[in-house]
Amino acid sequence: MAPSTPLLTVRGSEGLYMVNGPPHFTESTVLPRESGRNCKVYTFSKDGTLFAWSNGEKVNIINVANKGLLHSFDLPKAVCLEFSPNNTVLATWQPYTTSKDGTAGTPNLQLYDMKTGACLKSFIQKKMQNWCPSWSDDEIICARNVNNEVHFFENNNFNTIANKLHLQKVNDFNLSPGTQPYKVAVYVPGSKGAPSFVRLYQYPNFAGPQAALANKSFFKADKVTMLWNKKATAVLVIASTEVDKTGASYYGEQTLHYIATNGESAVVQLPKNGPIYDVVWNSSSTEFCAVYGFMPAKATVFNLKCDPVFDFGTGPRNAAFYSPHGHILVLAGFGNLRGQMEVWDVKNYKLISKPVASDSTYFAWCPDGEHILTATCAPRLRVNNGYKIWHYTGSLLHKYDVPSNGELWQVSWQPFLDGIFPAKTIKYQAVPSEVPSEEPKVATAYRPPALRNKPVSNSKLHEEEPPQNMKPHPGSDKPLSKTALKNQRKHEAKKAAKQEARSDAAPTPVPQSAPRNTVTQSASGDPEVDKKIKNLKKKLKAIEQLKEQAAAGKQLEKNQLEKIQKETALLQELEDLELGV
Repeated sequence: MAPSTPLLTVRGSEGLYMVNGPPHFTESTVLPRESGRNCKVYTFSKDGTLFAWSNGEKVNIINVANKGLLHSFDLPKAVCLEFSPNNTVLATWQPYTTSKDGTAGTPNLQLYDMKTGACLKSFIQKKMQNWCPSWSDDEIICARNVNNEVHFFENNNFNTIANKLHLQKVNDFNLSPGTQPYKVAVYVPGSKGAPSFVRLYQYPNFAGPQAALANKSFFKADKVTMLWNKKATAVLVIASTEVDKTGASYYGEQTLHYIATNGESAVVQLPKNGPIYDVVWNSSSTEFCAVYGFMPAKATVFNLKCDPVFDFGTGPRNAAFYSPHGHILVLAGFGNLRGQMEVWDVKNYKLISKPVASDSTYFAWCPDGEHILTATCAPRLRVNNGYKIWHYTGSLLHKYDVPSNGELWQVSWQPFLDGIFPAKTIKYQAVPSEVPSEEPKVATAYRPPALRNKPVSNSKLHEEEPPQNMKPHPGSDKPLSKTALKNQRKHEAKKAAKQEARSDAAPTPVPQSAPRNTVTQSASGDPEVDKKIKNLKKKLKAIEQLKEQAAAGKQLEKNQLEKIQKETALLQELEDLELGV
C-alpha cells in the first residue's frame, strides 16, 4: 500500500487549518478550520499520527487517521507542545509566573499520559530555552537540565530520579539519537581563565572525567551548538563568541569542532575566514556540510576525517538542507539574501536546478524527499506572506499568498518515520507544472550621476570561486590540508624573498682556487636574527605544550594562559623575521 501524501499545516491570521499535499493542495477535512488569531502553537507527533494545538482556551489532541478527538486539557496559556518519540507523553509549557508577594509560582511544565489523559508530573521550568525534556528514541530514558545537573528518568517514571550527571555549571546537554547504548554530550562554559569543554558520556557511566568517552576543550566559546549524527557516533560542535575581538565580523567568532565517541577529536579547518552560518549532517552519518566565510560564502562537504570531499565554491548562501534520504543537498540564501537556491545531486556532485524563492524565511523538505516548502512568515517579514511548494527539479507546483492585511505565522509538513517513502532515482529534467514560474526582478546596480553616461565596467567586487571536487583521484596525492597549504605558501614566499635578496646583493664571484668557508652560513645571514628566530620557535613550542595540557583537562595558571594568548603575535613576528621584513 502506497503511503499517503503528507499534509501541510498552516497557522496565521486566517486561523489554523490543514492542506492536502501534492498534487492536490486542497483544504483537508482532517482538522476543521479554527478561525481567529488565538492559536499560539501546534505540533505533530514524530510519526505524524497525532496532532496537538492550543486555541487559547484548551490544548486539543486528535488522531490524524480517524480525525477523532483523543484528549482536551485546560491550558489557556500553553505556548509550547511536544510529543515523546513513541507518543506516550505530551509535554506542555506555559510561561512561569510568580505571585505579587514574591512566593514561588506553580509548576508550569506538565507531562500528560496519552493513554489515560492523566498528568504524570509537573515541574517548574522558568526558562523557555531548552524547556522540553529529551527522550531516547525508545523512551527508556528521559533527561532534564536542572540547576547545573542533568537528571535522568527511566521508563517515564518521573517521580524517581534514576541517575544524575553532575559537573560544575553544566550549561547544556544533548542526548544522542537512536536506542541503546545511550550517549549524552554536555557543555560546560569556561570561567576564570579555564577553557570551556564538551564531553561525551555513555549512560549511566558518569563517575569522574575518566568515564568520559571523549573530551574537547576550547577557549573561544560563549555558547555552543551540539549536533549528533544519526548513528550517534560523532558530534559536531559550533563554538561561538558574541564579540569578535579582532573586529572582523559583526556576528562574533565561530569555530567548528569534531568529536567522535571513540575519543578522536579535531578542529575542522575552514579555508575561508568569517562566520559559520550553518552545519548539517547527511543522514548517512558519514559526511557533513558547512556553509561559512564572509559573503559570498563557501560551502564544503567534509568526511569523518574532517577532510574536504567537495567544495561548492562561493555564492550568496547561508543555509544547507539535506533531503530525508541524503542524496540531494540544497544550498540557499534566505533572510537578508535574495532566496537563491542550488539543488545538488551529492552522489555525483551535479547541479540539478537553481530556483529562486524571494523573501523566504523558512525552508523544509517534504518527507517524500521530492518536494520542498518555502515560506515568508511574520514576524520576520510582515509583507508578502505566503508559502510555495516546489519540486526539487526547480518547478513551482503551488503558491499561496496571504491577503495584504493578513499574516502567515507558521507552516510545516506532517512528519513521517524514516523508510515510509522509498528513495527514488534523481531526475534532472524539470517536472511539468501549471503554475507559471516567476522570474525574479533583477535589481540594477546603483551608478552615481557622473558615471551614468559612461560604459559599464566589468570589474567585480568579489572573485567567484567555481565548485571543485576535493577527492584525491586514483594515482594522485592526497589534497593538502589548510595548514599544509599555508606552510607551502610561506615556504615559497621565503624562497622567493631569499632569491630576490641574493640577486639584489649580487656578490662578487669567489675564485675557484680560494678555499671554501667551513663555517656553516646561518639561515638569514644575520646571527642576531637567527638568535631571535630560535627563541621565538622555543616559545611557540612551549605554547603548543601548554595547549595540549589544557586540552587534556589540566588547570592552567594565569601566566600560562597569558602565554597562550600571545601565540598569534609571536607567529606574526616569526613570519616577518623569516621573510626578512
